[in-house]
Formats: sequence, structure tokens, C-alpha cells
Amino acid sequence: MSTLFINARLIDPEAGTDDLGSLLTRHGQIVARTNGDEGVETILAAHGLAAADVQVVDCGGKCLAPGIVDIGVKVCEPGERHKESYKSAGLAAAAGGVTTIVTRPDTTPCIDSPETLEFVTRRAQVDAPVNVLPMAALTKGRDGREMTEIGLLMDAGAVAFTDCDHVVTSTKVFSRALTYARSLGALVMAHPQEPGLSAGAAATSGKFAALRGLPSVSPMAERMGLDRDIALLEMTGAAYHADQITTARALPALERAKANGLDITAGTSIHHLTLNELDVADYRTFFKVKPPLRSEDDRLAVVEAVRTGLVDVISSMHTPQDEESKRLPFEEAAAGAVALETLLPAALRLYHAELLDLPTLFRAMSLNPAKRLGLASGRLSDGAPADLVLFDPDAPLVLDRFKLQSKSKNTPFDTQRLQGRVLATYVAGEPVYRKDN
Repeated sequence: MSTLFINARLIDPEAGTDDLGSLLTRHGQIVARTNGDEGVETILAAHGLAAADVQVVDCGGKCLAPGIVDIGVKVCEPGERHKESYKSAGLAAAAGGVTTIVTRPDTTPCIDSPETLEFVTRRAQVDAPVNVLPMAALTKGRDGREMTEIGLLMDAGAVAFTDCDHVVTSTKVFSRALTYARSLGALVMAHPQEPGLSAGAAATSGKFAALRGLPSVSPMAERMGLDRDIALLEMTGAAYHADQITTARALPALERAKANGLDITAGTSIHHLTLNELDVADYRTFFKVKPPLRSEDDRLAVVEAVRTGLVDVISSMHTPQDEESKRLPFEEAAAGAVALETLLPAALRLYHAELLDLPTLFRAMSLNPAKRLGLASGRLSDGAPADLVLFDPDAPLVLDRFKLQSKSKNTPFDTQRLQGRVLATYVAGEPVYRKDN
């Protein structure tokens, strides 16, 4: 059955518009879009449809946008299924308006062989109600010594290659991997940090870290890591995505690399866009992420980079951790936070603060990640997959972490007041989540 969404605020990141209109989907694809308040009968007649053949969804003036494409989600299968499974991650994604999750290979064991990749692909297809695209490790065991069989892993379905937060310290190994990836047209995602400086760091260097007595790292570590990677991109011509750019110091290097025509994009996490180092306060470990939270000046600089398009992608960097690994002294606690379900309401903080408008937000959360991976989603154009999120940007909520769909509850937004609720999520035109009234 076809579905007609009427009376919707259509958030179109491709056109950069936010207008009232209607959207018609059929056979899992968007087939038509109208602006204004054109009547249902007129729309159906224009496409030769009868009212009995169409399900009409009155959006009540709420926002309808392309579903979020979230790059860098950790699902803890295999190895740590008690932290997160494909079923729980899929339910959390659907509840958060995320229609495609791009999963990381930092599992136990890591996803560095076609056999392991095929295992997680099967689990995802069976258990997850949303689209799941797996990434594979760039080097075996993520040890940075021997690259994986990139070609075989691509044949098995890997959409990109990354060692996640394990920086490949050997420049020779990394350059060879980039060269090989270039020959196969593979995308490499890397974590720009200078590993020697950042080892053991729990905070960003500065007055706050010094007063708290926390081991810290200079923001220059990110700049140094990015500079090295950019130099290797100039040498190899590979396609490269920096998973998290979080400091003002890294932005000029990124801007120069783009201006020089390198095939480089960059992302940042929702936590680094909405929180800063002071949120750690009295050693609250749910605010311990990697890289550590930055200064307010850094946060605002990266928000501005998202607005201008210099930083392309906003992602959740969803990293489940159990209570035992978080209920430790700050230095010893595991880094990471869950964010699939909180990505959209947290991002709407930037909208309500008038820092980013809705088309810009969805350009970074839907359109750009889809384009980087060569997907047809992330758009409201004819022929695009009907992966959609219907949400109320103004609905207030106080977050209760125990009501999250994720198995792990390590969110820094627990008990915080947020604005924005997902009302429904659609994958290929089919509802995979509807908010209970």
C-alpha cells in the first residue's frame, strides 16, 4: 500500500528548505512531493491512485525528514552481547529516528575476516528493524601491523575500513593500506590523534583538568594526527573520513586539505557538539568519552564548522558500556556513551539555540553520510528510499536512562531536560517505530 504524508513540515537537506507540504511513498520509495496544502484528492488523482489504495498519515504540522544515517555505531556482537545486541541497537535506532546504522568493527573478536563479517551481517538482518551496514577493520586485530583482506571484505559487504580509536602508528603500514584501498575504491575511516600524546588521557589539557588532577592531552594531538593523515592522503590519493574532529586547531588543516582537492570528509560526535569539559564536573564518568570533551571555544568552533559544511557529518559514536566499567574512578572508567536514541533530541539543542537550522542538521546527519557511503537515502527526492523520521522538535522531555532501548544505559543526558521527540520512524515506507501516546 502507498502512504501519503500530509500537513508535514518537510525538512529537505538537499534543497536546504523547511516547508509545509505532502510526501507520497510507494513500494518503499518516495514517488512524489508537493509543497503547500494541496488536497489529498488532487495528489492521488495526479498519480492515478484511489483513496482505498493509500494510507494517509496526517503529520499535524510536525517535521518529516530523511531518516538519520549514523556512521560509527558500536554493536557489541560478537563478544559482549550483554552490552548491546543487534536487536537492542536496532530498537534504539528506530526510537531515535535512525534508519541506517553503520557499525564499527571494534568487537571481540574484531571484524577483520569475511567469516566474522558474514556472521554479524546475518545477525543484523534477522534482529534489526533498521538498515545495518558493517565496517571492517583496516588491520588484522586492529593491531596496526598487517592490513586485512580489503577486497574480500568488500565482497562480503564492508562499506568502509577502520581501526576505530586504535591509531595505526606505523606510517608505512598505513600508507600501504591507503594505497591498496585507493586501488579498490574503498573508504578508510580514521581517528586523528597523535597516539603518544593521547595515551592514558582522560581530559583535555587546561585549567579544569589541572584543578581536577586528571591526566590530559593537548588539543594539538588531534591536529598532529590529522596533519599526518593528510600528508599520506596527498601521497596515496585515497578516500578518507576523519571520524571525530573536535578541536578548533584541527579545522584549518581540514580546510586546506579540502581546498587542495583531497578526497577527505570529516565527522564529529553529538557529545562534542552539545557538551564541554566542564560537564565532567565532579568526575562524572558518563561524560568520559574519546576523545575527551573539549573547551567551550572548541565546541562552538566545531558547531560553526558544521554550519559552513567544513565538518560534514554528525554521528552518535554510540559506545555501550556496562555499569561495572563506568562505576570506577574517572581515570580507570571506560570511555564512551550510548546515543542512538538521544542523537536527535540532543542535536535539536543546537536548533533551539539558533546555532543550526533543521536542514543544516539533517544535511550533517542524513544527506552527507549517505553521500559519503554512496547511498541513495538521506533525501526527500523522487526515487529515494522511503526512510523517514516524523518528529516534534518542540516536545519537551526529561530523559530517563532506564527507559532507553539500549541494553547499556551510559548516557550523559540522564535526567536532563531536552526538546524534541520522535513520533514515528519508517524504513522503506514501513513503520518500525511509533511513539506511544
